Amino acid sequence: MPADGYETAPWELRWRGLAVDQLQRTESTFALGNGHIGVRGTLEEGEPRGLPGTYLNGFYEEHELPYAEAGYGYPEAGQTVVNVTDGKIIRLLVEDEPFDMRYGTAVAHDRVLDFRTGTLTRTTEWVSPTGREVRVRTQRLVSFTQRAVVAIRYEVEPMDDDMQLVLQSDLLANEPIESDTSDPRVAAALQSPLSAEFSFAEDYRAVLVHQTNRSGLRLAAAMDHQIECPDGLRTTISAEDDLARLTVAVDVPRGKRLRLTKFLTYGWSQQRSAPALRSQVDAALAGAVQTGWDGLLAEQREFLDDFWATADIELDGDPELQQATRFALFHILQAGARGESRAIPGKGLTGPGYDGHAFWDSESFVLPVLTYTMPEAARDALRWRHSTLDKARERAAQLGLRGAAFPWRSINGAECSAYWPAGTAAFHVSADIADAVARYLAATQDTDFERNFGLELLAETARLWISLGHFDSHGRFRIDGVTGPDEYSAVADNNVYTNLMARRNLREAAASSERLPSVAGTLGVGESEIATWRQAADRMLIPYDRELGVHPQSEGFTEHLDWDFAGTRAEDYPLLLHFPYFDLYRKQVVKQADLVLALHLCGDAFSPQEKARNFAYYEARTVRDSSLSAGTQAVVAAEVGHLQLAYDYLAEAALTDLHDVHNNVRNGLHMASLAGAWNAVVAGFGGMRDHNGEITFAPRLPRELDRIEFRMTVLGSRFAVEIHADRASYRLLSGKPVEITHHGRACTVTEETVTLPIPGINPGPAPQQPPGRAPVRRQRMESGKRQSP
Repeated sequence: MPADGYETAPWELRWRGLAVDQLQRTESTFALGNGHIGVRGTLEEGEPRGLPGTYLNGFYEEHELPYAEAGYGYPEAGQTVVNVTDGKIIRLLVEDEPFDMRYGTAVAHDRVLDFRTGTLTRTTEWVSPTGREVRVRTQRLVSFTQRAVVAIRYEVEPMDDDMQLVLQSDLLANEPIESDTSDPRVAAALQSPLSAEFSFAEDYRAVLVHQTNRSGLRLAAAMDHQIECPDGLRTTISAEDDLARLTVAVDVPRGKRLRLTKFLTYGWSQQRSAPALRSQVDAALAGAVQTGWDGLLAEQREFLDDFWATADIELDGDPELQQATRFALFHILQAGARGESRAIPGKGLTGPGYDGHAFWDSESFVLPVLTYTMPEAARDALRWRHSTLDKARERAAQLGLRGAAFPWRSINGAECSAYWPAGTAAFHVSADIADAVARYLAATQDTDFERNFGLELLAETARLWISLGHFDSHGRFRIDGVTGPDEYSAVADNNVYTNLMARRNLREAAASSERLPSVAGTLGVGESEIATWRQAADRMLIPYDRELGVHPQSEGFTEHLDWDFAGTRAEDYPLLLHFPYFDLYRKQVVKQADLVLALHLCGDAFSPQEKARNFAYYEARTVRDSSLSAGTQAVVAAEVGHLQLAYDYLAEAALTDLHDVHNNVRNGLHMASLAGAWNAVVAGFGGMRDHNGEITFAPRLPRELDRIEFRMTVLGSRFAVEIHADRASYRLLSGKPVEITHHGRACTVTEETVTLPIPGINPGPAPQQPPGRAPVRRQRMESGKRQSP
């Protein structure tokens, strides 16, 4: 077992023993969700615990945003995800002694997150302080097929003698938690955020309805139970404002067991009444009970079998990385599978980090994964953006602009960033959304989506760029005073990433309008506006430093003073916590891939030589103080031929949460970094690009791996790509043949495997990173053990 506690296995994540000081961390990694509901991996008994959490996508409380000085256009209200009614709690008393892992002796204890069954299983053998021994086995799931449902099975078996067992199964609202936020306004919003409206309990069932104090959102939670045990069962149930409890007591002989199956359902709304929400959760509960535990398990396995048939990645030669990659895919699925017109938050539904906000991470990192593995989830996430168009239009109008200015961070679509240089000025978010729309349309040819949602998103974001930019005296289209992806630069002119993404946005809006002229007409898009879009795209200014032979991240960036990396101590990272922003903004230091992200997403705008020079230049200036960076750096490192470096970055992205690289996993997982692992494999070593809707591959295998195989879906067809050191193979799994190119050679993927050679590449000298900021060198496995770096 490695020092970090996780055992390495291809299809599961297991931790043996109880490390109380690691609970906050494992509660995030063992979280379950489906995009609608998220439950952290806290123990059923409620204690010991790190940070409890049950979240509903889009359910939040409002709070004031702090400003030292007021300014026009500053957002007024912040939004914070709420820990809703906790239904996971099932307490056990053994002969009147509380079952608590901090007391007595845990003879054995392990927890397993199974990626194929979608369950979290715990097995504990415990001896009480007075010598009573029991075996407790619990299993839980958040249903992918019945999105309002959580189910838990709790079994207790006496090991040494007959004994009385008592279970208390709770619904608990306003659960006391310790917030680590430094903002007292946020802390106040999270202090008892729910006001009771209704409670009910009868037989084995109970319902609680609450409403938030400021945002006015209403929540209903319900539970029902099935009990299997020896004769002599006694039960009581009660409900009050913030607590409903079923108590079960029975004498259990040695060799027998007490089994309780708990079904939970959740629903929320901004408009529906308490009786309507109660009816909704009652109906969902009836469906869950009718399906039963075994039925829910079977549905879960069938759903995941289909997902893995489309999305699985096999990495031969690195078992830990194999596990981490499937862990990443599983959590991306849990973040987006049943969001259904809700956002995909930066932490998914695994913790309260980033206040539960969604960022541009969703469109630029997570949605490419879903587009090619579960396109219906990508569609639903984009429909959420469309549902917030009115707020984006209002924000643009407030800023004196046309079109739609989407927020840098938000839960309901309104801007929540109190720091305007990083928030309001990050207009690239709108182009990122347009890019995700264009990618989804090309990968699916979903004309209904384009007609009803896609064209309007493309057109309104295109309008933003025309009003934000201008034609200068040389006829070039400039976009000044914006913030790109790199958060160590702000309010810069002609950020290359932003301008290239805006150019794509304008062209895609024009093309979609011409495909659907009648829909364009209803949006007020005419020939003259389309012509303006195309003219601005054709004349977009893309800065280039001819003296250095590289593209400046933004205009003038390469003329800034270099950061004193040699004089920066290791403990001074991340830099934003130890140096003023104004100093970062005027130096050549990069928090996360910016220009390098442009090399990936807009790679058709650069020559191979430009990519190699740009990558080397920015490697020497990128410190990766953001978890967003490593996955992108892996993609471009692989493209320019630095395969060992790409492999190191892949490992950093995939293991960010399992190794707690940034020491903040307690607040939830990093969805963009997890998605970066998929990007590093598929777009990096697979060389997959989707420029102009064409699917191309340029695969290469790092020497540290023996083989890579990944799967994806395009236009309803599923196919597999298998990469060896000297060749790559393509085979159709289902659907119609797919047209692709392999290292520039056109071919058709059919049921008959096509195998093609991989040409060599001379990457030149290895690029250098800032002192102390190189990724950990990952060595090849030898004799089943990884060499120490």
